[in-house]
Amino acid sequence: MSGSFRFSISLSPLHSNEFPRIPVTKPRIHVPVPKLMTVTLSKVVSPLRVVAPGVMIAAVGLEVDRVTEAELKENRFRSTRRTKIVCTIGPRTCEFEEIEALAVGGMNVARVNICHGTRECHRDVIRRVRQLNEEKGFAVAVMMDTEGTEDGQIWTFTVRAFDQPSRPERTITVNYDGFAEDVKVGDELLVDGGIVTFVVIEKIGPDVICRCTDPGLLLPRANLTFWRNGSLVRERNAMLPTISSKDWLDIDFGIEEGVDFIAVSFVKSAEVIKTLKSYIIDRSPGSQIGIISKIESIDYLKILEEVIRVSDGTMVARGDLGAQIPLEQVPLVQHEVIQLCRQLNKPVIVASQLLESMIEYPIPTRAEVTDVSEAVGQQADALMLSSEPAMGQYPEKALAVLRSVSLRIEKCRREEKNWDVTDLHIVSLSKLDEISKEICNTTSRMANKLKADAILVYTKTGQTASLLSRNRPDCPIFALHPRHLFKGSNLNRTFSLLKVRAMIKSGDLIIAVSDVMQSIQAIKVP
Repeated sequence: MSGSFRFSISLSPLHSNEFPRIPVTKPRIHVPVPKLMTVTLSKVVSPLRVVAPGVMIAAVGLEVDRVTEAELKENRFRSTRRTKIVCTIGPRTCEFEEIEALAVGGMNVARVNICHGTRECHRDVIRRVRQLNEEKGFAVAVMMDTEGTEDGQIWTFTVRAFDQPSRPERTITVNYDGFAEDVKVGDELLVDGGIVTFVVIEKIGPDVICRCTDPGLLLPRANLTFWRNGSLVRERNAMLPTISSKDWLDIDFGIEEGVDFIAVSFVKSAEVIKTLKSYIIDRSPGSQIGIISKIESIDYLKILEEVIRVSDGTMVARGDLGAQIPLEQVPLVQHEVIQLCRQLNKPVIVASQLLESMIEYPIPTRAEVTDVSEAVGQQADALMLSSEPAMGQYPEKALAVLRSVSLRIEKCRREEKNWDVTDLHIVSLSKLDEISKEICNTTSRMANKLKADAILVYTKTGQTASLLSRNRPDCPIFALHPRHLFKGSNLNRTFSLLKVRAMIKSGDLIIAVSDVMQSIQAIKVP
């Protein structure tokens, strides 16, 4: 994982996205497994070897394809899935039992899309996810998707003043009296140089009615210019809506409900992300809400690195993006974004139409499976299902396909040595602390060469754990905060706690790394 969504694991209680604390009986998502099939790490055959229908697949080593999350836990963290899965929760999956079924099937992040449904429905979903985590031992994160202004929406610019509670929705107050007289029907109104663009369609007294032609997130106290026939007419400051606008009300809602991530639509400037982060801190000091910038417009591509640097993660929203650039360029943009995110150590999500056919059909097309495997091969940190679980007929089957394809491709790539453990030609481009980077590179190589059973990371900031995660070593990584460290890493106490939870056992080879003392140790568990 190029950037960790949540870098630390508390020792008490256990938090693990991959392995929920549930009875290993009959998982809700279950595919019959032949008797000869096991979950051992046997060699995976070349993808070129085609197996005819009806042939016992265990004989050719494809047993990992149908392993479940619960079975992986039973197998003590062997062959864990690095690619996380984001599921959009909708009418088909909003009840507690349905959310639990997705969590059992491997959902790591539950997404609520503010564009659809009521705030009350979203609140219920968020609280059910929290209840599931608390009662069943899951660690499913919650991501909220903001709406942003949308192409074609009607907004009103006015010189009238409103108190915050009484301001009508989609209304922007302009701070000079002659605005309605100066502007003409057909003029273009640009907010902050084009973050959002409107065209004037009607004037009614002090109100100017506009249609949004280029969407984005409206920031408070933005600069407003209007253009006529390609020429600048006037430049003024507009008192854009803040808390009372729908976007900011939704963000307030997310802060109040304690979501883990907020995905921002139509980002056209790094300033949007900075403003939102400052706003969240002002509203909720100490908040750790991560901001995910969504690549949906051609404007984003012009400032790609700048926005990724200030974001906590990036989402390649291929559906909206594909409407603005030639279709054949979408795969190239996806690959470029994933590589850039790895360089900058930022998590990246690939979204939109991964398994679109499974909204109506119980199996995916072969092209969809190939698309998913390509995203996994590029080392995307997460894949996102949108309509498939939200409103599709087969949400659990779609999740099972995404999980099994991810496991299969990851395992195949590791065993065929197609993934360099550090990808130095990429990692070396990151502008991060060189010492920490080299420690992580060395740790990853050592763990793989010695076939270590686990890596323990004592980290103050989480950077070391995140860098290790990007390198994707074969064994699991346990990140711990050294709050109780004095003159050592207190390994014996750590071993005891992990052994109680069946994460390690006596005789296991452990690589212990610390960014506090910048050291690496290889130790056998007593």
